[in-house]
Amino acid sequence: MSVVAVIPARGGSKGIPGKNLRTVGGIPLVVRAIEAARSCHLIDRIVVSTDDPAIASAAVAAQAEVVDRPAHLSGDLASSESAVLHALEQLDQPAEIMVLLQPTSPFIDAAALMNAIERVLSGMHDVVFSAIETFVFLWKFDSEGRAMGVNHDASSRPRRQDREPQFQETGGFYVMRASGLHRSRFRFFGRVGVAVVDEITGVEIDTGDQLALANAIATIVDPTTPQHPSPFPQLECS
Repeated sequence: MSVVAVIPARGGSKGIPGKNLRTVGGIPLVVRAIEAARSCHLIDRIVVSTDDPAIASAAVAAQAEVVDRPAHLSGDLASSESAVLHALEQLDQPAEIMVLLQPTSPFIDAAALMNAIERVLSGMHDVVFSAIETFVFLWKFDSEGRAMGVNHDASSRPRRQDREPQFQETGGFYVMRASGLHRSRFRFFGRVGVAVVDEITGVEIDTGDQLALANAIATIVDPTTPQHPSPFPQLECS
């Protein structure tokens, strides 16, 4: 089967300007996603969907293909699915398995990614996504501003070992059958499975603080990561 990795990496970002070219451990986020895909021998092609010439240049330098994303799929309201479907439609050969990798997750677990692809290839699942196990008590505000338990009864506080785990998406990877994505136009369909990854690899970068955290733990997560300077300018967060 043809396995294609698609990495959506638009140029615009309100939280962190130029986010997809920011570096973690000296490596731009979009390049980290490409390298994660390249480390998986089950992936046949790596495609970066972008509207930004600098991101396209970085992708080509990292030996990925580039699909130019049109403006109407590059705004804040455009979904990742729309960018992925557009990218798949530009390929000369159809994909059977599609791997969505997000640059905002700098520590994609290559072994977990490989296993997820194998699970979809085998027919065990139609979709497998990366997640961390969590036992946190969630709360929300009601219409009167009072805190209410979401995933628990506030009057009962069972011990962690007495609770069933829940799973939080890391955003790192989503592996799925391309035909199902085309039909549903959404990444979750059919038999959905979870690839549980270590919590330390589940950092997702949406803020400057999360970017700083990722840089602080980069050599802990991957001691072999070279701390070389990036060829891309470091922009100030606003």
